[in-house]
Amino acid sequence: MEYRVLGHTGIQVSRLCFGTMSFGEIADEEMSAAMFRRCRDLGINFFDTANVYAAGRSEEILGRLIRDCRDEIVLTSKVGVPTGSDPNARGLSRRHITRAVEDSLRRLQTDRLDLYFVHTFDPLTPIEETLRALDDLVTQGKILHPAVSNWAAWQIAKALGVAAREGLARFECIQPMYNLVKRQAEVEILPLAQAEGLGVISYSPLGGGLLSGKYGAERRPDHGRLVENAMYARRYGDPSYYEIAERFTAYAREHGIHPAALAVAWVMAHPAITAPIVGARNLEQLEPVLGALNIAMTPEWRAEISALSIEPPPATDRSEEKGGVFYGGGKALR
Repeated sequence: MEYRVLGHTGIQVSRLCFGTMSFGEIADEEMSAAMFRRCRDLGINFFDTANVYAAGRSEEILGRLIRDCRDEIVLTSKVGVPTGSDPNARGLSRRHITRAVEDSLRRLQTDRLDLYFVHTFDPLTPIEETLRALDDLVTQGKILHPAVSNWAAWQIAKALGVAAREGLARFECIQPMYNLVKRQAEVEILPLAQAEGLGVISYSPLGGGLLSGKYGAERRPDHGRLVENAMYARRYGDPSYYEIAERFTAYAREHGIHPAALAVAWVMAHPAITAPIVGARNLEQLEPVLGALNIAMTPEWRAEISALSIEPPPATDRSEEKGGVFYGGGKALR
């Protein structure tokens, strides 16, 4: 296994991070343990969970699995998404964060989290309030590094500025959605991470299964997230995504590679990505995903695959500059 340094933390993590959203829900405890062992056998030391996965059961199962190897594991969890009907059982207030972290530590049977992600943006709580609460948890040793998921680039940049101004622990890792059909992160989020030295563990490299080889413009499986889960069905409902999936699947088959492995390898090869998060329902689904570890993707090969998709426009919409056209016939600065 090749390990990469996570941003500026000095922590070395495996090239893949295993996401445990299926634990306790789609995967029972026996299957969860089997997938965990398979990952550990390959040298994967990075595991991601959240307090809302399977209503906390994911953390409980993962906690039992890491009990004998906790110091070898880089562990994450999250806070922010509603955990109940109480209006204060959500968000990024100091009140909720301080309660939620204690619940996660108890379920995970550990004294600290290596990374603690704010799971979503909270428009009701000032960023300063959230960062101070996280900084206190760092001081107490309950979390080692704050991290952020599902925030826009401007929100992350603002938080980094506040942390620098106030002398607070900053976000050291980000967790954006990123795959061949969802490439918005390329516009500002991934460049921000590179500029600020942030680790990146992107999620959904298979697009909820869209890029697994089971979907096409007119082809749908009987089961799967995009069929059974309303949130994923809406997220990937654009017909153009299925056309991309069909082109990509055909390309992977022509090259003798499982589409799931190639989709993950494409994400992994982006220079800003530390480790994509992968997950599975069972060992049969997990195995082709792990095949990404055996793919040595060159920049040229990655560009060829990227051409199967739609590249998002630049942040400024000055698309002419990508073609080398500037005022006065000048050239791009290097």
